[in-house]
Amino acid sequence: MAAALTRHNVPLRPHMKTAKSIDVARLALEGQPGGITVSTLAEAEYFAAHDLTDILYAVGIVPQKLDQVAKLNDAGADVIVLTDDLDAAGAIATHPRPPRTLIEVDTGESRGGVSPDDDALLAIADRLGVNLAGVMTHAGHSYAGRSVADVARIAEAERSGVVHAADRLRAAGYPAPIVSMGSSPTALHAVSFEGVTEVRAGVYMFGDLFQAEIFTHAINDIAVTVLTSVIGRRPGKLLVDAGGLALSKDRSTEAAPRDYGFGLVLDRMGQRTLGEAIVRRAYQEHGVIELDPGYQMALPIGGRLRIAPNHTCMTAAAHDRYYVVDGGDDVVAVWPRVNGW
Repeated sequence: MAAALTRHNVPLRPHMKTAKSIDVARLALEGQPGGITVSTLAEAEYFAAHDLTDILYAVGIVPQKLDQVAKLNDAGADVIVLTDDLDAAGAIATHPRPPRTLIEVDTGESRGGVSPDDDALLAIADRLGVNLAGVMTHAGHSYAGRSVADVARIAEAERSGVVHAADRLRAAGYPAPIVSMGSSPTALHAVSFEGVTEVRAGVYMFGDLFQAEIFTHAINDIAVTVLTSVIGRRPGKLLVDAGGLALSKDRSTEAAPRDYGFGLVLDRMGQRTLGEAIVRRAYQEHGVIELDPGYQMALPIGGRLRIAPNHTCMTAAAHDRYYVVDGGDDVVAVWPRVNGW
């Protein structure tokens, strides 16, 4: 990811919402300016305590969280917040210690943000006053792309939309030093980042089955799997002790070219020696694996398998640490992560 963006001379502000780990952050920041993105203030507090202080909190701010942001900034952090709401902008502007703020722009996802041409863009800028630091957008709808060309087209709409919003602000006399965009697919496959000052991406650090389906990485590059044990055997099926809580019940691949159920089953070394064995059903603590008829394997009760997740962000959220292996099955490190809000 860093190499892809270096070719465009645009810095990466890695989104830590997937990994939530200082050890992963240090890897992601190699060769980068040092700014990160977070999705919770718990993450902001955690990373600030590890001396990562340039932080974009990329979820719309609410007035009751401004004191917490101010406390972090008073302690040496530089937490930038986000809004697309006129009343929230007013709360920011009237706070005793207002943070730098970006206006969220909607460039096609229709989740949060104002349209680049909406009059609200200028009204929010006026309300923020000197606290305005620029604009940001997120092309989450890039996940609907089914070819590199699809993703590249969405990336250009993302880029042109947020740059247009920044140009409108500047033409009206408002500052827009930060022009932030990004998702893992658009970060990798955009043709141009002209006018963009930083790119945010996060899921690429670990990868998952869905991202492999939409050309973010190869399926063999998925870095996070869930280790599980066989607890039952039936003809053509295995019962394991990883269910919905360990894997999540995200079914994102259901709408992708290849449906992996609740996860693709790998052997204990993380290799695809079981063919297309998938977790077909996920109960709270139980998973039911449907074996590939061409790759039947006799595993004892207690035999170990690994499961590649549909959506690594959701799967990792169920766990409080990563057990790191490096080409084998010996644990070479344990990396803690932060959870909660």
